[in-house]
Amino acid sequence: MDYVYIVPVGSIRDDFWVEPLEHAVMRTFGLKTRYRRFDLDLARAYDARRGQYDSAEILRQLIAALPPDGCRVLGVADVDLFIPILTFVFGEAQLNGAGSVASLHRLHNEYYGLPRDKHLMLERLLKEALHELGHTFGLIHCHDPRCVLRSSTYVEDIDQKSAEFCEACREKVRAGVAACRRQARSAAGKTNRGNAVRSYDVPPIV
Repeated sequence: MDYVYIVPVGSIRDDFWVEPLEHAVMRTFGLKTRYRRFDLDLARAYDARRGQYDSAEILRQLIAALPPDGCRVLGVADVDLFIPILTFVFGEAQLNGAGSVASLHRLHNEYYGLPRDKHLMLERLLKEALHELGHTFGLIHCHDPRCVLRSSTYVEDIDQKSAEFCEACREKVRAGVAACRRQARSAAGKTNRGNAVRSYDVPPIV
């Protein structure tokens, strides 16, 4: 019960990112991954006034669809995400929760009028995905400029940081993953006794 589900959101045509992302998640968190398409209603997240998609609504749907053997879910979208207080976000996650989402939309070089660079876009996606999953294990933004948990306001911020956690954050990740596994074992034990109901709290989103 400790899979990280990686879920395409919407109509992403190119899936070259899937295998590298699964590898990065397994290497970083030591958790197995499953790539699945969930039945999501992306139209519910669309805000016509802004021409963007509400990332909180996407998170709600991802979490609601998470199978019982999943401890985390990472949605990968190719639409422009927002939260009400910001112009846009590269991704969003629940702090100490199950759900996270990252978008390729503003990671394309073409979005900024620059030549297509598939390798750079993949590198950016891996950083944002690990960043958002880090939040789900209880990590907040890090001040170390090289740490992947460093906050990114602009795409240049993503390019300047590494795809690795600093040592302090790495320790917190280990603790978070260990806690996740303990919860999974506890839930499995209750399920085996036939009286468990799986549920997710909805902690703050960051």
